[in-house]
Amino acid sequence: MNFLDGSLFPEYQDKLVITAAPYGPEWIPSDFPEDIPVTMEEQIQKAVDCYNAGASVLHLHVRELDGKGSKRLSMFNELIAGVRKAVPDMVIQVGGSISFAPETEGASAKWLKDDTRHMLAELDPKPDQVTVTVNTVQMNIVEQMEMADLAGTSIAEPQTYEAYREMIVPSGPGFIEEHVKRLSAAGIQSAFQFYNINSYETVERLIRRGIYKGPLVCNWVAIGGGMDQPTIYSLANFVRAIPDGTMLTVESSMRNVLPINMMGIAMGLHVRCGIEDNLWNQSRTAKMTTVEQIEQLVRISREFGREIANGKEAREILKIGVFYDTIDETLAANGFSPNRKPGKLGLADLAA
Repeated sequence: MNFLDGSLFPEYQDKLVITAAPYGPEWIPSDFPEDIPVTMEEQIQKAVDCYNAGASVLHLHVRELDGKGSKRLSMFNELIAGVRKAVPDMVIQVGGSISFAPETEGASAKWLKDDTRHMLAELDPKPDQVTVTVNTVQMNIVEQMEMADLAGTSIAEPQTYEAYREMIVPSGPGFIEEHVKRLSAAGIQSAFQFYNINSYETVERLIRRGIYKGPLVCNWVAIGGGMDQPTIYSLANFVRAIPDGTMLTVESSMRNVLPINMMGIAMGLHVRCGIEDNLWNQSRTAKMTTVEQIEQLVRISREFGREIANGKEAREILKIGVFYDTIDETLAANGFSPNRKPGKLGLADLAA
């Protein structure tokens, strides 16, 4: 991204798009009963509450009545339909993990098979986005958590802790290409999850080969454990790599969430919060609900001078429903240099 004079001034920045992640599939209801919705009515109301607090994007997972994360697409369809009716302007982003959770106590951390994950392209009503993991990677979500973060929760149990510590996200080249093709054919935007520069570069190559022809909308996931470290150096390195047309949301874990989000707000980027990412206030004296986390970011953003995007404005910023016809159009729209022409050694032939 290009940071010109005045880039930190709010008049040169988009309104802030806040993604809420309120369903927390890694937790069980007893971990935070005050804020983990279980019934379908409660899950729909949680989306309404997040939207009213200032979140314009909903990162959606679903629970069964027994409190476990649902892997039934019919449940996803029901929740999407309910949210769409209750808050029609809210951007619905389905988590591509399909509510990962070990199915039995102490079970290995395994994601669903590729064929099942591809079925997210068949959801009805269709979501606006599905998150797309890029490249198989270690996802040790507890590496940068402190034991005090987990005290009294189900993840503190030794077997469950070990399951999450050893979790692998499977996303090889065949899966990514097929998944992106199916989502695009269904008119669903791919919301790429970038864990480092390598995963971003893989998507750039998909664009240059014509596999993906849409806006570059992504999350920088800084949770350690095989993914980027939540520091200004890692963020600056990533931001320098991506083109100026990127819609970038920053994402972190536990008490790193707020400072990373404050950096994102100041830099004109976008943010994510919620109990899927963090349970605590910064002093760890009390748990924070997803709505409280959203309200905190709204207050901070307004102190920076950035107003908050509503659902319709977020759709425009995210370019929901936009796809391009050609490789060249996709590259230009996203701020990439064009592909090389025969006989050209580099990419610096924009004038030609």
